[in-house]
Amino acid sequence: MATTAAADETIETVTHAAPHLWDVTDPAIYAEDRWQPIFAEMRATAPINRITGSAFGDYVNVTTLKPIQHVEALPDIYSSATEYGGITIFGNMENMPEDLQRRTPSFIAMDRPEHTAQRRVVSPAFAPSEMERLSTDVRRRTGEILDSLPRGEAFDWVDRVSIELTTQMLAILFDFPWADRRKLTEWSDWASDADIVGNPERAYERRDHLREMAAYFTALWEERAGRPEAPDLLSRMIHSDSMSNMDRYMFIGNLTLLIIGGNDTTRNSMSAYAWGLEQFPDERAKLEANPDLIPNAVQEIIRWQTPLAHMRRTAVKDHELFGHSIRKGDTMLLWYISANRDESVFTEPDRIVVDRDNARRHLAFGYGIHRCVGARLAELQLRILLEEMAARRLRVNVREEPVRVGSCFVHGYRKLMVELAEY
Repeated sequence: MATTAAADETIETVTHAAPHLWDVTDPAIYAEDRWQPIFAEMRATAPINRITGSAFGDYVNVTTLKPIQHVEALPDIYSSATEYGGITIFGNMENMPEDLQRRTPSFIAMDRPEHTAQRRVVSPAFAPSEMERLSTDVRRRTGEILDSLPRGEAFDWVDRVSIELTTQMLAILFDFPWADRRKLTEWSDWASDADIVGNPERAYERRDHLREMAAYFTALWEERAGRPEAPDLLSRMIHSDSMSNMDRYMFIGNLTLLIIGGNDTTRNSMSAYAWGLEQFPDERAKLEANPDLIPNAVQEIIRWQTPLAHMRRTAVKDHELFGHSIRKGDTMLLWYISANRDESVFTEPDRIVVDRDNARRHLAFGYGIHRCVGARLAELQLRILLEEMAARRLRVNVREEPVRVGSCFVHGYRKLMVELAEY
């Protein structure tokens, strides 16, 4: 069947059986950084299209900004609930061994009113007043890390800067034992691992790591249960009506959500700052010459990177989406990574433009009731990193092509060898 379609054609006319170029769930596409032209072709020819027979079952690609916003704005039609498959393509677990099919719901994978009640528990931890309170500590720790880095010697930016800064922040948010803070990164990486699909051995290993996480946090919960409420996330859960009686699986699910959300988005945006500005030296020079551009550059870097490539919704009733027939039960993949390169919204979208006037229109944090609860904190951490680099007049020079994450969900970097220089 042809891979082009007029804008007013129904979705059935652009249905493709996997394997197909537009089956963008293949992790190799992202590990090899060749996703851009695939999504560009979809946006140009069939921004909404259906894939059948993929490793994850059938699904609908939604690749441009306005239809994604439309789906996100209709949570009563397009569900996030775990019972329908949750918020990632990995929610289709029917092909996994039966003892691995137990789901771990979290508030991001709930619909109203449960979502509203549980989100309300953790959202005060990310309020503007909390960001102001945390900013001094974030700046101090960022400066200490930058001052500890070698000059003129290669090191891994992902490990020494991106992971360390975000893991420290997570440890503070959970009041987690400092010496064990790297466990949070390890658990986050396992929780978001896409290689478990069709790989039961790895899926069992992942389950063991998540059980370790649950046991560790359960011990912390029991230790703190009799204490007065504190501002850390675990204490907020303990003292809330909607989360204090969570079962084991919902507890794991919410921990996983908060750890991945606090780790992957910020960590991979920090790595994108180092890698991305190396690709556009004219924009780097513009930013170095005018640090007042930093707040806007933060939004642009997040747009350009898009640390979480997609979110999933499931249609709970028949619906027409921009002229396309959506059927009850359809899995909808909202490709934020594509929407943030939408040519109808962003001029020269594949470039970083530090003074782009509409950089804030990006969808990297989602849209609507499920917009990332920690978006302000991610922005704060990245902004302070850029400010502290500018204050020291430090530039990141990349020495090797990055090692990228092979996943259609987390869009990030495993390793990035760099050297620091002064300008």
